[in-house]
Amino acid sequence: MKKSLIAYYSRRGQNYVGGSLVDLKLGNTEIIAQKIQASTGSQMFKIDTVKKYPADYMETTRIAKQELRENARPELTEVLGNMDDYNVIYLGYPNWWGTFPMAVFTFLDSYDFSGKTIIPFCTHEGSGMGGVNDIKKLCPGAKVENGIAIHGGSVQAADRAIVAWLSEYND
Repeated sequence: MKKSLIAYYSRRGQNYVGGSLVDLKLGNTEIIAQKIQASTGSQMFKIDTVKKYPADYMETTRIAKQELRENARPELTEVLGNMDDYNVIYLGYPNWWGTFPMAVFTFLDSYDFSGKTIIPFCTHEGSGMGGVNDIKKLCPGAKVENGIAIHGGSVQAADRAIVAWLSEYND
């Protein structure tokens, strides 16, 4: 029997949505992760960093770009001790600079995904799906499925799109 995990990185607080800076109680990617969990019953794991990003969104994007240039691997707050228990990993993240936040790189570097299926999902504000090639590079033994990219301003109304997308992976 397949056991699935939703591992995701999401930013709460000040975010760019629909052309404006807004304060989000839940990050857009976290909302999608919750919708996937509601449909799949998968266990959830939040990827988070020990060193927090600034509250200011523009400062966060500056730091995120610097981390990408430096190929940084920020320390994570938590380690998942039972990765061997999962066959399917739904991997969620915002699209930052054409890929995912460096914390997701740290997460992927931390485990052996050989023989597992990784199904990515991302949120964005116009840049679409990013990071799939990086997942394939970091997890060469995994099967990486087609992902779904959801516009951040549309996450609340994305239920039907998520259910349709997930139906591709249900037996």
